[in-house]
Amino acid sequence: MSTVHQVAAHTSAPADPHSAIGAATALLDAFRRGDRFLATPTRTMLAHGVQREVPHGTAPVAERVAEALRAARSEGRTAPVVIGALPFEQDAPAALVIPETVRTGPALAYDPLVALPAAETPATAWTVRPEPEPEVYAKGVASAVDRMWNGEFSKVVLARTLEVTGPDELDLPSMVQRLARRDPAGYTFALPTGPDRTLLGASPELLVSRRGDRLVSNPLAGSVPRSDDLAEDVRRAAALLESAKDLHEHAVVVDAVHQVMAPYCSSIEVPARPSLIRTATMWHLSTTVTGTLARPEVSALEIASALHPTPAVCGTPTALARQ
Repeated sequence: MSTVHQVAAHTSAPADPHSAIGAATALLDAFRRGDRFLATPTRTMLAHGVQREVPHGTAPVAERVAEALRAARSEGRTAPVVIGALPFEQDAPAALVIPETVRTGPALAYDPLVALPAAETPATAWTVRPEPEPEVYAKGVASAVDRMWNGEFSKVVLARTLEVTGPDELDLPSMVQRLARRDPAGYTFALPTGPDRTLLGASPELLVSRRGDRLVSNPLAGSVPRSDDLAEDVRRAAALLESAKDLHEHAVVVDAVHQVMAPYCSSIEVPARPSLIRTATMWHLSTTVTGTLARPEVSALEIASALHPTPAVCGTPTALARQ
């Protein structure tokens, strides 16, 4: 299952930012293992149970989701919602369901209680094993660089895994709490993807959203760590905006997003230069691509499936980089 930190959403209007104080953090606090949680810059969502799974099949995932939603409505469900994750490999099963219940609230960033620290958890002795081993990974990087010089790739992303083992079961609610409270203006997600498997993470990046006929994608590429020293932090941000290497990397991703979105749009706007977006730990080059949807029957999921994986998490050409 993909661990890509990108989010696709098909949304109505944002939740009221002036809703009761504590409404968003109450949803965050209520998350438990097996639930599905999503926090975005416009709303917070917590889902329980499974009313219907979207089946795996040969039809495009957007068609299978549409069929599952029609079936749910025919059974009397009003405004059913599908929530889940898409796999990195297109022929792998997705983890998409219609939950039994869905609770929504305003964005965490609007809730002053999100500034309160997460509860302390006992220290744990972890065993960490990299996969592949550093020497093997370094050889892979060297090979990829050689192939880029030979013109096979414009960009390639090499993944690696850290297998972390502890004496006790992972405290998923505490992990989600810390992720969400650290960057409440970003996208924090957690959902089961199989027996004893949970996909969770946090990212400032938006793959695509649709609200009415308006499409928005916010690709990020080109990054630098932040500094605790204010002057150095500002210097790093300014340098990132002028970095030829990072600007090229960013342009590759934005161009790919533009090319995929354009056929779905009657008009599309791409800023000439990126801006900066920050998290607690990183500066990123950011471009917000906006478009007007040409055909109202096209869902956010259909466009997300066409975009995923972007060069930001895979490379380009996509098919070759994916291998």
